[in-house]
Amino acid sequence: MRFRLLFFVLAIAATIQAQDPQSDKQWVVTGSIQSDILIPQKDETIGAEKSDDKILTNTYADVAVMSRHHDAGARFEFLQHPLPGYEHDFKGWGVPYYYVKGKWKDIEVTAGSVYEQFGSGFILRTYEERSLGIDNHLLGGKVVYRPFKGVQLKAVTGEQRRYWAHNDSWVTGGDVELNIDEWSKAMQASGTRLTAGVSFVNKHEGDETVMADATHRLNFPKNVNAFDVRANVQTGGLNILAEYAQKTQDPSFDNHYIYRRGYVAMLSASYSQKGMSLLAQAKRSDNMSFRSRRSMNGTSSFINHLPAFTMEHTYALAALYPYATHPDGEWAYQLNAGYQFKRKTPLGGKYGTMLKVNYSYVHAIDRNQHEGPTMGSDGYGSAFWKWGDQMYYQDLNIQVEKRLTRDFRLNLMYMNQFYNQEIVEGHGGMIHSNIFVAEGKYQFNPRLSLRGECQYLTTNDDDGDWLYGLLELSIVPHWMVTVADMYNCGETGVHYYQGLVTFSTGAHRLQAGYGRTRAGYNCAGGVCRYVPASRGFTLSYHFNF
Repeated sequence: MRFRLLFFVLAIAATIQAQDPQSDKQWVVTGSIQSDILIPQKDETIGAEKSDDKILTNTYADVAVMSRHHDAGARFEFLQHPLPGYEHDFKGWGVPYYYVKGKWKDIEVTAGSVYEQFGSGFILRTYEERSLGIDNHLLGGKVVYRPFKGVQLKAVTGEQRRYWAHNDSWVTGGDVELNIDEWSKAMQASGTRLTAGVSFVNKHEGDETVMADATHRLNFPKNVNAFDVRANVQTGGLNILAEYAQKTQDPSFDNHYIYRRGYVAMLSASYSQKGMSLLAQAKRSDNMSFRSRRSMNGTSSFINHLPAFTMEHTYALAALYPYATHPDGEWAYQLNAGYQFKRKTPLGGKYGTMLKVNYSYVHAIDRNQHEGPTMGSDGYGSAFWKWGDQMYYQDLNIQVEKRLTRDFRLNLMYMNQFYNQEIVEGHGGMIHSNIFVAEGKYQFNPRLSLRGECQYLTTNDDDGDWLYGLLELSIVPHWMVTVADMYNCGETGVHYYQGLVTFSTGAHRLQAGYGRTRAGYNCAGGVCRYVPASRGFTLSYHFNF
């Protein structure tokens, strides 16, 4: 830790002292502070446990120093008394993220903590998502080189962060991306863009002892290689993306230590014009869990990312059962359409009407399981086009957005959902629910508005029906007052109430509240973290400079 702090101080000093005669300013300092605090209370009704700490907090402070040719930055994290769901490995404090960067005409070189994504992230995506407790950057270096017009080369290498340490394996990768339209005047004249890319990632990991049975020890490959190829064309309102990735033998905890190769293929097409949009996507993945430590489970140590191809809902009850990508393999489809009915038409009315339809469907892949023990073998066979016998998730939702008067807007949504709780959470069965949402917003004057939500989820499964209500009063430019209650009118009869007051001024945002939080899953992009139930006073402060 002392070496890291010294590294950061020297990097900052070198950047500030660097002479940059081509820039009007020698350096620019930016940063942010985020602190979320909970004063927890025990609540046996919802299962909120008593905490040994009187105050829990996740606090982050970022700072970056930038000039024309040099950057440096770091992040301080204080999670010594972390919020619920961040216990165990999250606990600690220090400066886990720091970097220094040099920038010249055709090349950028970064030393320290590195975030990077190749293509759609099928073989490499390092990123930070605080709501999920994810920061899987590589501690090492990155080079970005643009030798010719339309050509970009990337190379990264390093050890991956896992909470307050780094996994022992070494991750190295390279990416080549070609902007072919930059070489063609005809394509530029027609507004057509064509890009192609190819990527490679290697994980070098030492051996470990895992027994296939009482007398046989598994022989692990020290090097796991992954490849990705992709092409994307855009012309007018049409956008088509095709991508394929493959991974060599990678026996791990996730796949029960089988030696089958991994694959993922995706095709995505979208079309948009004024007042209309269409999106169609399909993805098949098979054994594509790719971690920097083979013996891990949970959300940590992933080198890659597989998007869920399901809609990320913002309404509370629509997001009650979110889907997490199944890394062992799945067929996933998504269709999304939007249409704006014009003003002064039968369906558009005086102000126009927006209609949105989304359909998501995720199903198991075919598995022809081999006879006998699977550990140490290639596990199973799988026909590409054939489905398995389980549906993982289905979501059909229709939304209507309508301005009824100059001052009042109304949004309506209906959602039909199938959620395989056994696959996503490891218990339960299929949950079939119907969800109804009505949201209205009334603008009293330019400074004062009131927004309300009423949601109802009906199901014969799990905890039964839910009812949710929210009122949010906004007083521009500083104040917002929110009250909400999520009530289980099925099995438990429990209220999950919340009251919040938010004050914003300039770059500062302060929010204070009190209430209950239901145990469940918080998801983003197909990655989920379990959040235990809690009750208490909350305080949140955000500042950007």
